[in-house]
Amino acid sequence: MATEPLTITTEAGHKLSGSLELPEGEVRGCALFAHCFTCTKQSRAAVALSRALAARGMATLRFDFTGLGGSEGEFGRAGFTTDVADLVAAAQHLHARFAGPLLLVGHSLGGAAVLAAADDIGGDRIGAIATIGAPAEVHHVLGNLKGDVEAITRQGEAEVTIGGRPFSISREFVERAEQTDLLGEVARLRKPLMILHAPTDTQVGIENAEALFKAARHPKSFVSLDRADHLLTDGEDADFAAAVIAAWAGRYVAVA
Repeated sequence: MATEPLTITTEAGHKLSGSLELPEGEVRGCALFAHCFTCTKQSRAAVALSRALAARGMATLRFDFTGLGGSEGEFGRAGFTTDVADLVAAAQHLHARFAGPLLLVGHSLGGAAVLAAADDIGGDRIGAIATIGAPAEVHHVLGNLKGDVEAITRQGEAEVTIGGRPFSISREFVERAEQTDLLGEVARLRKPLMILHAPTDTQVGIENAEALFKAARHPKSFVSLDRADHLLTDGEDADFAAAVIAAWAGRYVAVA
């Protein structure tokens, strides 16, 4: 396999840093991977899943959301709608290069983002969607903010920690998370959906997968990632998820 670095420019003018994992042989499909909250394209799950999909013939693009990793912009001011816009720009890049419908794959909040971005990307460009450990409500991520969270609303911006790292978060960031109706977005989807979730996930409970599955229309599938943790830190769990997703998506995704 080869990893091709690339740059994607968003409508806001930010340059996003991406890595395209290319299969050694024939390209049988293409996928867009969205990483978890405050993660990057270099997270263990992002790299493992993208390369595992590429090993199964799917050219897979992983990239850093605005303000994270090697991408431009301010993460604390971006918010969820910016994540959605980033996905639209990345999908346009893939669609211009590969002629077939896209497989969207999102991990944790990235799963929520691919669900919310589907309408903006366009149904004619999407073959199927898969989520891994995704929350049923976007504001679920606000529980990860540690510090004086009320100061964000009071002052318009404040520094908090997320996963032990400091971030300056704006009021707009919080409001965007609170206003997104993710279950409503899922109910409007008209694309095959696979929901993968670990029943013992301590960061995003299994009840989130249940809510997403109930809101979705058929064709829909659920896969239990037994014994896996939220971040898929065990490479075997990431490879299993990728194998299941690739086999399932082969029915819906094909490159001309």
